[in-house]
Amino acid sequence: MPRITLTRPSGALRHARQLWRRYGIFWLGAIAVGLIAVTYARLIDWGYDAFLTMQHRHAWLPFIVTPVVGAASVWLTRRFFAGAEGSGIPQVIATLHEGTTKLGPRLLAPRLLAGKIAVSLLGIVGGFTIGREGPTVQVGAALMFNLRRLYPRSTALIERQLVLAGAAAGLSAAFNTPLAGIVFAIEELTRSFESRTSGVLITAIIIAGVIALGIDGNYTYFGTIQANSQFPGMLAMAVAVTALVTGLAGGLFAWLLVNHSRWVPSALTRLRQERPAAFGAVCGLIIAIVGAVSGGHTFGSGYAEARGLLEGHEHLSLLYPFLKMISTVASYLPGIPGGIFAPSLSIGAGFGNLLHMLFDHLQLPMLIALAMVGYLAAATQAPITSFVIVMEMINGHALVISLMATALIASRVSRLIAPPLYEALSHRYLTPQTQPAAVTASPMPEPRCEDEAESTARQDGAAGR
Repeated sequence: MPRITLTRPSGALRHARQLWRRYGIFWLGAIAVGLIAVTYARLIDWGYDAFLTMQHRHAWLPFIVTPVVGAASVWLTRRFFAGAEGSGIPQVIATLHEGTTKLGPRLLAPRLLAGKIAVSLLGIVGGFTIGREGPTVQVGAALMFNLRRLYPRSTALIERQLVLAGAAAGLSAAFNTPLAGIVFAIEELTRSFESRTSGVLITAIIIAGVIALGIDGNYTYFGTIQANSQFPGMLAMAVAVTALVTGLAGGLFAWLLVNHSRWVPSALTRLRQERPAAFGAVCGLIIAIVGAVSGGHTFGSGYAEARGLLEGHEHLSLLYPFLKMISTVASYLPGIPGGIFAPSLSIGAGFGNLLHMLFDHLQLPMLIALAMVGYLAAATQAPITSFVIVMEMINGHALVISLMATALIASRVSRLIAPPLYEALSHRYLTPQTQPAAVTASPMPEPRCEDEAESTARQDGAAGR
């Protein structure tokens, strides 16, 4: 009988396995991030439509539903999903700063991915002023991070690349802004350009973006604005004034979020610490009252109002940006999952509408675009990311220089009032011995006042270690 010999796998097969481990897992994760981002967006749209239907039929119902949803969302977050609160971007920054091996299993766990989507959906059904874009960053990072199990031997470098690529792909797919995803990863998440991760980062953003485009089609988040090709004589003055106004407003907004223990009444602070669900109900009642005063315009993320102003068919009160700020702060304080990107853009659009009284000879969409980028840059103190996001969202290449100048000036004005928002919030998730000294030296330092969710999260992390 002829002898049968077993041969080792061919070189081509070994090479294919190496390619899969090096790139295939990233591609698989990017596809999943794109699919989840689109699904998440549709769930949020469905939830807000359900709220609007309820509100239009019974204008009084938000006074009951919104407080109940606030209490339920706080209870669910603190009981089952500690670490999913807020936008999720601070958690990603903390994980990248302190190390994926240390914080990743706690802040990017699969249960937080599910909880982030579920509880934020519940919040939007209750009319809370929250966005989905920031949460999509944490969702994308968590999804990619948990793919590390597909590697035979996962390393800290691989985990870091997965988290960075997932976060950037999540933002890109949420806004349909691929350039913003790259800039966001460099400016906000890592504060540096890492050549070793640039290839997989860009590839993940492209794949997630293609998936989103394949499902939703090619679109711009806020449509396309029409700007004159000629440089208006008063545009430079409008840029300066808009940057100053939005810089002050965005800086105040960031200060309120970072330093809530300094201005929230002591009775409410005790309620937040001792009975957090009841505090969530109080915040829900405030949101319902502000919503009623605004004619229902402050409920939800504010996307419809901002787009309506840009397209010229929405007419809002001049008090809208201030009421929207109140509603956004009240939605943040309970600590439920929800982002501030979309609400900040809507607040900025409201300031643009307000400033049109002063610069009535300029196009309204142009002022709105400037105010959106100014307020977002002031709130986040990420001017490059802000201007790229707004430029891609409105197809505003004719306003590139004006958008850049507004973002830079507004960010500098905001820095006089508050520290960078996401970076300051990320310090709450770092273990005490690794917290940088710069926190105490910042213009508006965050007092060490952990709430119950933060303490619970740290205890869980300590138990896991």
